[in-house]
Amino acid sequence: MEATTKGNGAAKSGIPAKVPAVAQPLAEEPAEIASNIRYHAQYSPHFSPFKFEPQQAYYAAAQSIRDRLVQQWNETYLHYHKVDPKQTYYLSMEFLQGRALTNAIGNLDIQGAYADALNKLGHELEEIVEQEKDAALGNGGLGRLASCFLDSMATLNLPAWGYGLRYRYGLFKQLITKAGQEEVAEDWLEKFSPWEIVRHDVVFPVRFFGHVEVLPTGARKWVGGEVIKALAYDVPIPGYKTKNTISLRLWEAKAGAEDFDLFQFNDGQYESAAQLHSRAQQICAVLYPGDATENGKLLRLKQQFFLCSASLQDIICRFKERKDGTGPRQWSEFPSKVAVQLNDTHPTLAIPELMRLLMDEEGLGWDEAWDVTTRTIAYTNHTVLPEALEKWSQAVMKKLLPRHMEIIEEIDKRFMAMVQSTRPDLESKISSMRILDQNPQKPVVRMANLCVVSGHTVNGVAQLHSDILKAELFADYVSIWPTKFQNKTNGITPRRWLRFCSPELSQIITKWLKTDQWVTNLDLLADLRNFADNADLHAEWESAKKANKQRLADYIFRVTGVNIDPNSLFDIQVKRIHEYKRQLLNILGVVYRYKKLKEMSPEERKSTTSRTIMIGGKAFATYTNAKRIVKLVNDVGAVVNTDPEVNNYLKVVFVPNYNVSVAEMLIPGSELSQHISTAGMEASGTSNMKFALNGCLIIGTLDGANVEIREEIGEENFFLFGATADEVPRLRKERENGLFKPDPRFEEAKQYIRSGAFGSYDYNPLLDSLEGDSGYGRGDYFLVGYDFPSYIDSQEKVDEAYKDRKRWIKMSILSTAGSGKFSSDRTISQYAKEIWNIEECRVP
Repeated sequence: MEATTKGNGAAKSGIPAKVPAVAQPLAEEPAEIASNIRYHAQYSPHFSPFKFEPQQAYYAAAQSIRDRLVQQWNETYLHYHKVDPKQTYYLSMEFLQGRALTNAIGNLDIQGAYADALNKLGHELEEIVEQEKDAALGNGGLGRLASCFLDSMATLNLPAWGYGLRYRYGLFKQLITKAGQEEVAEDWLEKFSPWEIVRHDVVFPVRFFGHVEVLPTGARKWVGGEVIKALAYDVPIPGYKTKNTISLRLWEAKAGAEDFDLFQFNDGQYESAAQLHSRAQQICAVLYPGDATENGKLLRLKQQFFLCSASLQDIICRFKERKDGTGPRQWSEFPSKVAVQLNDTHPTLAIPELMRLLMDEEGLGWDEAWDVTTRTIAYTNHTVLPEALEKWSQAVMKKLLPRHMEIIEEIDKRFMAMVQSTRPDLESKISSMRILDQNPQKPVVRMANLCVVSGHTVNGVAQLHSDILKAELFADYVSIWPTKFQNKTNGITPRRWLRFCSPELSQIITKWLKTDQWVTNLDLLADLRNFADNADLHAEWESAKKANKQRLADYIFRVTGVNIDPNSLFDIQVKRIHEYKRQLLNILGVVYRYKKLKEMSPEERKSTTSRTIMIGGKAFATYTNAKRIVKLVNDVGAVVNTDPEVNNYLKVVFVPNYNVSVAEMLIPGSELSQHISTAGMEASGTSNMKFALNGCLIIGTLDGANVEIREEIGEENFFLFGATADEVPRLRKERENGLFKPDPRFEEAKQYIRSGAFGSYDYNPLLDSLEGDSGYGRGDYFLVGYDFPSYIDSQEKVDEAYKDRKRWIKMSILSTAGSGKFSSDRTISQYAKEIWNIEECRVP
């Protein structure tokens, strides 16, 4: 929210004169910190002088904190340079960082000092924090996972870097209007980000298009086309209560002055004079640009290659800088100094690009380059959804990256020869296992296959998901390389997702455990089980939850104008809007609940459990059904929330523009959260872990990490419903054969929407996806109808459990107590030992 300064008194408009402007970059005392903040306001100004409103105070405070981070950062990299450990480079198209200020002062353990310093300057820390916009560098779980991983790498003192792109406009900012979701560009860089540091000396050329030349020696070289510069911006990532501060390096695409055609410009041809500049700007403009057109596909592939090429050139440059005693390093040592992790298939081009750099630029032969590449690169799979397993048109690949297409063809050829000579029994499987799909209608490059063939390790992100990968998606590869496949169940950072976002609950946990060590050793939460029936803990636990609910109710009123009752059950589903995540099941359940409330007498309503149902998340701009779901939630809310008969017992709120900061408000205030994807389709999910950690109970299917959460917290503390993953294929078959009999309650809910009870918008196209037995966009592929009755029954159990306050609070405590396994510190320790082979490198 934009803060105004009306009524804030004179102090805020100018800097109090009694605080001297003195640079004290490593200040720890509030008075010195206040001086350093004032120094930045005066001598690193970004605004007119004499103004010191919340916005100016935020930027000056951020620069003051950055001083401390830069110092720790320099010490960290100097230490790495001396020790020369093996380092991990984590390549991801998304990093969903959230706000940096609270996290930085929390990890540096200087919250109190900064709060006092800002008071001396006439400001409140809470208000200053609100000035920061979330960095718009990601979309959903994939990007947030990458950010949790960086926090854990730094906290565990591991030598690691993140590499991503510096998107100017992010995915989009979501506005909710009468028409549903509207997308506008994110404005997080409209002013500037005080956390990033541009490295003008770290610039690499990245080529597109062109052709391959064969040199007289027989060597091949990629030439011509267009060359864009990649410029590095570094964002410091501090560990929790440790000196180690690592880096998220983001690449910006640039063209140089020499690419500006002055002659054309003076001739009035302004657009063509700056053609390369405008093409460069497109690369880092938007995350996941629409790819329905040929141009859109080219741009996405450009983005992916830009990330891979710049990052690998940087990694190689760092490797070559180091000499051992006898002269330059041997390339065979590269995998003992470098681990590259591909976060999903988006950075797959790192494989042919590393091969190209080693062969064409460094002069290695194929066998040596292949040995280095396959011992360096590992791949994390995040999905079994066929549409999300990237497949690129061979024609597009050949046009944009001709040399890489040659390399991919050679990898493919050698892989097939290897299978034919060592595994003749797999002959019939080769066409589906190979990298190039030669379907004459649509020849494509299968990126996941390229990753599996070329990486030394492939991992899934939850036990169920990894089992499905081994048994189904990659089963044939498992028979060739049984040890290549691992599971690494995802995790979340307990710093951002409990310690900082729910200070009241954190203090209670620390008090009862008699230690705050749980912040870095989350397994200690298990000791809360000893107090699960303690009446004093129950009272404190409930009051902390109450405070979080009140804060959330205030927020909801501020952003939506809807008044919600903090005494009702807060029931939340927030995640990307997707048919497999089944927000449609949720809202159909709400419609059924509303209809039943309408049919009750006023007396009967009084005995029900009051609920506030909140749904939030972005629908991809071109995903029509997802956008219809957003519209439906809003239309249902508009009717329910203004219905005087039921609005004391039911409210429905769509929370706009879901992002990390919104999650930090919603999750601590939530009491029930919905993780209701069709079993077998959600690789892991990580918001489920955040809710469970905050003592929120889950209603969910046996999918992704839900399976492990239920094991850890106890099945009696989890509201389970729905088909299991192994039943889904049979149920789909039965549906195709016309054997599905819908539950009358399901028919009733759909009919109620069709009756126009929620307005005149035509929801038939959306509801039709649930009808029929087969056909494109029909036949209820995600089993909403099949799971509806068990979902409604499970929701009734929730209502009953919530009435028994003692039972509910005990379940809530046991949920937090069972969440120790889901720390990203555990996940990253496993990656470090079992995939990357890197060790702690603590700054002394």
